[in-house]
Amino acid sequence: MGSTSELILPEPGKKNILITSALPYVNNVPHLGNIIGSVLSADVFARFCRARGLKTLYICGSDEYGTATEIKALKEGLSPSDLCAKYHAIHKEIYDWFRIEFDIFGRTPTSQQTEIVQSIFARLWDNGLIEERESTQPYCPTHKSFLADRFVEGECSLCHDLGARGDQCDACGSLLDPLEPERKPDGSLTGLDSTATGWLINPRCALDGASPERRKTKQLYLRLDVLSDSIVEWFKSVNEGWSSNCTAITQSWIDKGLKPRCITRDLRWGVPIPKGLDGMNDKDYAEKVFYVWFDACIGYVSITKNYTDREDLAGKKWEQWWRNPDDVSLYQFMGKDNVPFHTIIFPASQLGTKDTWTKVNHLSITEYLNYEGGKFSKSKGVGVFGNTAKETGVDPDVWRYYLLSRRPESSDSEFKWQEFIDANNNDLLKNVGNLCQRVVKFCQAKMEGKVPDYSKYADSEKVVEKHKEEVNEQLKVYNESLEGCKLRAGLQTALRISSQGNKLLQDNKLSNQLIEEDPERCAAVVGLALNHIHLLASLISPFMPATAEAILQQLNVPVKFQIPDTWTADAIAPGHTLGEPKLLFTQIPASRIDEWREAFGGEEIRKQKALEAEKAAAKKAAKEKEKEKKRLKKEAALAAAASGQTADAAAPTSTPDKAAVAALDAAPDVSADDTKAAEVRLAHR
Repeated sequence: MGSTSELILPEPGKKNILITSALPYVNNVPHLGNIIGSVLSADVFARFCRARGLKTLYICGSDEYGTATEIKALKEGLSPSDLCAKYHAIHKEIYDWFRIEFDIFGRTPTSQQTEIVQSIFARLWDNGLIEERESTQPYCPTHKSFLADRFVEGECSLCHDLGARGDQCDACGSLLDPLEPERKPDGSLTGLDSTATGWLINPRCALDGASPERRKTKQLYLRLDVLSDSIVEWFKSVNEGWSSNCTAITQSWIDKGLKPRCITRDLRWGVPIPKGLDGMNDKDYAEKVFYVWFDACIGYVSITKNYTDREDLAGKKWEQWWRNPDDVSLYQFMGKDNVPFHTIIFPASQLGTKDTWTKVNHLSITEYLNYEGGKFSKSKGVGVFGNTAKETGVDPDVWRYYLLSRRPESSDSEFKWQEFIDANNNDLLKNVGNLCQRVVKFCQAKMEGKVPDYSKYADSEKVVEKHKEEVNEQLKVYNESLEGCKLRAGLQTALRISSQGNKLLQDNKLSNQLIEEDPERCAAVVGLALNHIHLLASLISPFMPATAEAILQQLNVPVKFQIPDTWTADAIAPGHTLGEPKLLFTQIPASRIDEWREAFGGEEIRKQKALEAEKAAAKKAAKEKEKEKKRLKKEAALAAAASGQTADAAAPTSTPDKAAVAALDAAPDVSADDTKAAEVRLAHR
């Protein structure tokens, strides 16, 4: 839960901030890319908003319904419910360790979720925005049920990998249909999903290995085509503050033309289709549930209701957040793969009800975080995952700082152990840590641990005034960056403000000599520096909350973070007694780099890099080979022309013959070294 037990509700007529991060899918352990992509980024923004004095609610939870959960539960010998409970606890423990401060971290399998999802669907049905379609789907004759795409396995028709699923082949990345499409009399295919490019050969049920049959079944579709104009109009009205990649992804969906999307699946683990709707045959949908991408975003609403109304299913306090667009601004954080669900599907569902809804005002999305030249892989043991970061013994705030400093806001970024250690030893220890340690320790040693009377200094040289002006310039940049969800820029600015504090000490040569020769100037510098540190604690609190608390404890002031518009440098008054100075950060030895690389997938990374190097070398060799062929052919053409003009002259000895070119054509594309060797041989013919 958040920092207060008091129920957080929006204040009428004021700016209220509702924050969501993409609901993490429950049956995976999140890696660092997942963490920075949503929950950590949203946490930073929520902490910033609270420190700005805004009424703020941060909502998240585990996304638990769907095919993947049923499959994982079968593999682990658990019920879907027990599996979700197990992994929900794992997620919560990981986020607690990273000091993510949700106001609630809820779940989707709740009565509140069922009630709100079915209510939204009923409104869409009544408004004529749901379409029934009959389609052919795989049916397992052994356990007598239709099979969701992921419950069908077989051979990919494109790359012929034997472990493909009915929705996708992981080996070649192609989207698939579970069954081979039937052919029309003219030979063209029928029934192939518009997004699929292939199908399964020899499909089998993932549960019992039986060969599925083709059977007709009904499914429900959301009429995005009918809602298209409303979606486009809404999109144009709100996308000004969105990132360019977010806008581009949404626009690409619109440009392709919005089509009806299936919102039901033949599963047991999910929100059931409501009964008793006018014109719907309940028997057709008795064993179906809503497709997870339709109801997952509605999880934000139901989790909010769990927070505001607790077990009161008739409660309406949640509507103060979700049916209040005049007073509430909605900020959503996610990775780029989640964009269409938040910018097309969820808003379409809201618009289609024709009710008043708080819709997203600002989306902050991230690209991918890669790992040491490769990709995170739980199965191969590559990369740092949420539950293994603690094994390094490095404080969570250092992890938070590094991840946020490399947040992939506009392009993919890379996790590198060398940079991780440098960030701790240089950015944090030598900058932030040095500033706090030097000033507080000086006060304890030379000023009896009390804040000196800095009000007596005349400041004829404008030392204090100039410093305050420079800091306030950066404070304005900091606030603008965070308000625009430019978290990396905000963090960089906070570090610049820390550097300004160190520069203050250096320019004024804080030392025993200064206190002896100019005690009033020394008092002014120390008093200004202590207030500078007090401001810095609030500025870094969204990024490194425990470090910020430790700074305030050393200053012996209440742990309350406030980020002002203007810094006045008088929060800590003369005569105030300081706490004890303590180290905020410790040096990480460079020797840990190789140790951690090995521990977190060193061998697999080497294999990945070797394969990439081999591919690059082969590509280079092919280019060199083609280049040499062109050169030889050009020389041959020139020689032939020269030979025609001087038929009685002897041919140049350096002219390559056809055999040389043919030899190069026949040379295998193995490596750049092989090509170089061929070039040497040809040069000596």
